Amino acid sequence: MGRGRAKAKQTKVARELKYSSQGTDFEALQRELASGSVDRSAMTDKDKDEYDDWVADNR
Repeated sequence: MGRGRAKAKQTKVARELKYSSQGTDFEALQRELASGSVDRSAMTDKDKDEYDDWVADNR
């Protein structure tokens, strides 16, 4: 079995994400933008590391 099946699955998932109508929590987005801070409790460790790197680079 080659990469074809894995690539097909990735393509399927990408299409579902692109075309699905997932609800957007505009209130949470507005709170985040208004406060200028990010809710770190909802982040994974990888997200936190990337965010910390981004903040350090932009200071």
